[in-house]
Amino acid sequence: MDNQSIAEVFEQMAELLEFKGENPFRIRAYHNGAKAILDLEEPVVQILEDPSRKLSDVPGIGKTLVDKITVLVATGSLPQLLELQEQFPASVLAMARVPGLGAKKAARLHQELGIDNLAELKAACETDQVSGLKGFGKKSQQTILDGLAIAQAAAQRKKWVHADGWGARLRSHLSSCEAIERMEFAGSYRRGRETCGDLDILVVADPAAAAMDHLEAFPPRKETILRGDTKISIRVDEAFQVDMRVVAADQFGAALQYFTGSQAHNVRVRSMAKAKGLKVNEYGVFREDDPEHSIAGGEEQEVYAAIGLPWVPPELREDRLEFDWAKSGDPFDLIELKDICSDLHMHTTATDGEATIGDMADAAIARGLTAIAITDHSQRVAMARGLDPQRLREQWARIDQLRPQYEGRLTILKGIECDILEGGGMDLPDDVLAEADWVLASVHYGQRQSREQITDRILGAIANPHVTAIAHPTGRLINRREAYQVDIDAVFQAAAETSTLLELNANPSRLDLHEVHCQTASRRYNIPIVINTDAHSIDGLDVMQYGILQARRAGLQKQHVANARSWDAMKPLMGKYR
Repeated sequence: MDNQSIAEVFEQMAELLEFKGENPFRIRAYHNGAKAILDLEEPVVQILEDPSRKLSDVPGIGKTLVDKITVLVATGSLPQLLELQEQFPASVLAMARVPGLGAKKAARLHQELGIDNLAELKAACETDQVSGLKGFGKKSQQTILDGLAIAQAAAQRKKWVHADGWGARLRSHLSSCEAIERMEFAGSYRRGRETCGDLDILVVADPAAAAMDHLEAFPPRKETILRGDTKISIRVDEAFQVDMRVVAADQFGAALQYFTGSQAHNVRVRSMAKAKGLKVNEYGVFREDDPEHSIAGGEEQEVYAAIGLPWVPPELREDRLEFDWAKSGDPFDLIELKDICSDLHMHTTATDGEATIGDMADAAIARGLTAIAITDHSQRVAMARGLDPQRLREQWARIDQLRPQYEGRLTILKGIECDILEGGGMDLPDDVLAEADWVLASVHYGQRQSREQITDRILGAIANPHVTAIAHPTGRLINRREAYQVDIDAVFQAAAETSTLLELNANPSRLDLHEVHCQTASRRYNIPIVINTDAHSIDGLDVMQYGILQARRAGLQKQHVANARSWDAMKPLMGKYR
């Protein structure tokens, strides 16, 4: 088993043990073990096979976990996990993922009401059975009902980062197949949608059967769903489908364009082709009066050229503005990871981060950045040991001491992620915020307030002359929590008037702003977007790539992204520095 597979087993163990109500320290040990394994830069097997090394020397992996890893590597399964899965089937565990419920309450519903799946949970709420249980009540019952739609969607579609993990493993596995001459992923995964229902792979292979045999030999495969002469579908994980199609080399570009989608984009392509007397499908481009002979299709560029368009980047293929942009003649020239100069949202050991300021600074330099902002939480976030004015000023004094060590290599900004209070106003006094180089304002509490209340709170923060940007502006968590109710156009208008930046939070569970909001803010309101990682560890800095993907789906170019400039070049964009 590879590292990711082992980590997934440990995460399943932690989830099942939490559902069972086991010791929290035991649950945390599995979570920590999964993270430690994922953080390793070498295969676990390599350490186990080296007699001069001990896996227990890796922080986060104790002797008990070493024993279980040894069993997993040797047998491919873990008896304790199988036993727990028999007690609590996947349908029961799905309840624990309902926002507002959690493992402990889900277990109580299973034990006291005999609820075994989401359908039964919905019925129990609608018939008012849940509210009568101690610790629930009418409000909790309604919260569960509201969260059911999210849980059901989560069961069908996975976050892009989840699909990307499988994509990397499949790409590595299939690259060793000598029969495969060419390979590309398609579908929503290639377009970079924030969630994916499955994975689509296109290959040119000779013989086709050899390629399909190789996919069937993918070690994590659970079952083969179907197999024909040119298509095979397998299931990995608990319910994630992978489809592979074998196509002819001279049809590969047409097939890639067709199966990448989206459906709406392809309808427009076919309509434009028809206006030129052409027909476009997965086999190529044909003249309507000669449907037997393809005039293009080996490459995607040929398909678009046939209808008079430049190649359209996959991330834009949603039938929004891509056709207007393509017809304008300007190159798409979308933002790339290499364009980012700074990361201006990160946390350290002062609050809920795992690394020191120096650690984060060194890691930023290693990633080619020229500036960072240290933005630990403010005091309202007590659970993360948020900073009061005294502790914050002490941190800033520490930054002043560190700056000479990084002169000429990295600018370290004195920042804060300051909460917008439930009653309005900022969590720290203005005289403190005035001393900061960079102030992120964010909503963490009171997210169930009315649209008017939340909008007023955010508008108040934007009006504060010391606030430079609004962090994760809608508060959503993909597949877990919907965005809070806010008049987003009012926020855009105020941000534009005050030169307040808006964040695109790159955490793959957030990707907030949503791509459509991001496009509107930058293209219609001319608000510079700042793409930040919200990193809580050194590895957290690497999620910048997901923010870039989201920005590309919004059609952002380098000019639209504030931190694609140096810090000095960023300053004129912000009201605080004008």
